[in-house]
Amino acid sequence: MKRTRAALAGLASFLLLTVGLVALSSPASAASLVEVTNFGNNPGGMRMHIYVPDNRPANPAIVVAMHGCGGSGPAFYSGSEFASLSNQYGFIVIYPSAMQEAGFGKCFDTWSEASKRRGGGSDPVSIESMVNYARTQYGGDINRVYATGSSSGGMMTQHMLAVYPDLFKAGASFMGVPFNCFANAAAYPPGGPCTNGTMNRTPQQWGDAVRGAYPGYTGPRPPIQLWHGTNDTLVPYSLLEESVKQWTNVHGLSQNPTSTDTPQPSWNRRRFGTQVEAYAIQGAGHSLPSSGMARVAIQFFGLDQPTTPTTPPPTSPPPSTDPTTPPPSTDPTTPPPSGSTGQIVGTQSNRCIDVPNSSRNNGTRVQLYDCHGQANQTWTYNSTTKQLRVYGDMCLDAAGSGNGAAVQIYNCHGQTNQQWNLNSNGTISGVQSNRCLDVWSTNNGAQIQLYDCHGQTNQQFRIRA
Repeated sequence: MKRTRAALAGLASFLLLTVGLVALSSPASAASLVEVTNFGNNPGGMRMHIYVPDNRPANPAIVVAMHGCGGSGPAFYSGSEFASLSNQYGFIVIYPSAMQEAGFGKCFDTWSEASKRRGGGSDPVSIESMVNYARTQYGGDINRVYATGSSSGGMMTQHMLAVYPDLFKAGASFMGVPFNCFANAAAYPPGGPCTNGTMNRTPQQWGDAVRGAYPGYTGPRPPIQLWHGTNDTLVPYSLLEESVKQWTNVHGLSQNPTSTDTPQPSWNRRRFGTQVEAYAIQGAGHSLPSSGMARVAIQFFGLDQPTTPTTPPPTSPPPSTDPTTPPPSTDPTTPPPSGSTGQIVGTQSNRCIDVPNSSRNNGTRVQLYDCHGQANQTWTYNSTTKQLRVYGDMCLDAAGSGNGAAVQIYNCHGQTNQQWNLNSNGTISGVQSNRCLDVWSTNNGAQIQLYDCHGQTNQQFRIRA
């Protein structure tokens, strides 16, 4: 009987949290929450709401804030402090609404195989599309994109940092679980081995799960802040330690903290270098974030500087999602002459498209890297065959045609997935996919992908002899 009462009490607090009835201050601003119905590729069938503060810089940061099971984006907007903080600091907040049924209602998909690999589909791809919408519609800063969330949203925060480490620069997970904790939907709360208190893997096992989500990725990993209540029985407190194992291993850190302190009464914090912070909230159940915690997360992201009011750039319609409408400005009206040879330099990053380690293996993904002019960065474009060749006998090749498809090198065979248009606006679009070469990051090691053409600087390249 005691165990039943405890479970019911936990369920009550869980549902109270997830439907957004936490007594926190609502944002006070002329700005309002807006639903976006056509934000791009949406395999998860999700809904998107966005909050854009009136006073913001020309290129505001983007925070994705995610609700718990049974909740919604609008409820998390009303029941958390992120929108009021955005008024103060000038960042955009995206509030996704999950539509997948599991556990206590609609939850973010962190269990399907499609969701566990970069560009695989389901909710992660939908969330990526939402970020891309905020970037193209409101000038959001691609180098300042962050994830946070509570319960199922905290789980999805850790999930997105694993699947899209080149997109998200940091995360703050409240009452979450490590990436790949759930084998399938049946393992979701309240049952299953992830949340029944028995989960115990080694740091190496947890770290390998993250590394396997984006094979070949060699760029930086996003820092993470982890929060959990010591009396949480719905998503057991013991899972905080499993998350610590995972992310310290991913960052190559010791399991021993570099510092410990108590920034507020009942908040016990451990720091592992500058990349991982773990907060144990003494006596708290399944009830985070509580007052003041969102601000600490925003400080961890480095967004706690008051915004200087500027005149935001005028918004324009988002890129068309109608597949019958061609992408903007990708007509190759002025292609370079046949035989153009040189480095392919990114306008945003000023780094070159590079074959890692001068590999000649089929399927090696290309990346951004500091320009040095060696053979693994020297490309020749032939406007007749539309091929981009490296080493003289290997071609730039698209491993798929959808958003997020890998771009790699492969033996030249002349099919359309190896044919490219070099367009007058600086984009390079695939003949097969009609999508553009795209990169989410400016860092060394950021991998090149295909994405809907929009002409922003992260899709602009030039051949430099």
